[in-house]
Amino acid sequence: MHDRTHFTPDITESDRIDRLRLIRSDNVGPRTFNALIAHFGSAREALEHLPELARRGGASRSGRIFGEAQARAEIAASQRLGVTLVAPGEAAYPPRLATLEDAPPLLGVRGASDVMGRPMIAIVGSRNASGAGLKFAGQLARDLGDAGFVVISGLARGIDQAAHRATVASGTVAVLAGGHDRIYPPEHGDLLAALLEHGGAISEMPLGHVPRAHDFPRRNRLISGAALGVVVIEAAHRSGSLITARMAAEQGREVFAVPGSPLDPRTAGTNDLIKQGAALVTEASDVISALQPILARPVVLEAREDDDAPLDFEIDPTVRDRIVSLLGPSPISLDDLIRMSGLSPALVRTVLLELDLAGRLERHGGGLVSLV
Repeated sequence: MHDRTHFTPDITESDRIDRLRLIRSDNVGPRTFNALIAHFGSAREALEHLPELARRGGASRSGRIFGEAQARAEIAASQRLGVTLVAPGEAAYPPRLATLEDAPPLLGVRGASDVMGRPMIAIVGSRNASGAGLKFAGQLARDLGDAGFVVISGLARGIDQAAHRATVASGTVAVLAGGHDRIYPPEHGDLLAALLEHGGAISEMPLGHVPRAHDFPRRNRLISGAALGVVVIEAAHRSGSLITARMAAEQGREVFAVPGSPLDPRTAGTNDLIKQGAALVTEASDVISALQPILARPVVLEAREDDDAPLDFEIDPTVRDRIVSLLGPSPISLDDLIRMSGLSPALVRTVLLELDLAGRLERHGGGLVSLV
């Protein structure tokens, strides 16, 4: 079994520094990063225009631009920890993760050199899992590992750690919500050290970043995005594992759920997923048979539809006002903004980019935006 992809050549070291400077600058997230690169052609050129774009978006003062010395220092500190910062398309970047619209422009990767290119399956679930749930997670993970899959999860207490521990020898990947030097929970430091020999760890966060509550949903999109599919074992209503399942569905990944007793609140979420169409799992073969057709297709990194669409920086202030007036606290889609404003996609996307860089725009799942 193998997972094929088309790799782009490694980027130059100076481009890596420019990419790091851009993604670490204020108000630049992965989608904004991609829009800037698509228009300006390079991270260096985009950095030059950041202050002007933020000013146009209504920023009262320029956002912080990450300095070259800071970028060099972060790369050097990462290397001392055994962490390499890789771009989508490079060999150490998980190929399926690279196909996401909001794939991290640089990903901190450490561990075994070959593990990121192998096919991955995510196993997630409750932090306060039952004994039966923990046992099943270990057994399922072990069987999937024996079948050649890399098990990817979030290093959390409960189901995550059970899945990781069962696949230390076959290869498992931990996705961190904080920096590589800020492991959460701290007691899983020994598990992380053990899994790095045959597996790996990834994070989009800078070194020193202590994970906060809103970092975990962001981390979850990487767990599902790098995988062919997500298996949920025990999840209560409104749990983080259900967020991962929803993200997996939005990303076009397979969603699997393990059924549980209707009397146990820890399995209410998984039972609901099955009602909503998730594939029911009682053994590894249920997962493997569903993934075989997907494995047969190569992963191709393609230019995204709007990546080549030019932005338009010659904007009349009344046009900007018209778009801003259509925005509010309720999320709205780009297509609706274009239709309601009667303006070109290039104009609307440009104004959204300016608002984003000014810290006035919030991006939601499914391409929705709202004013902060």
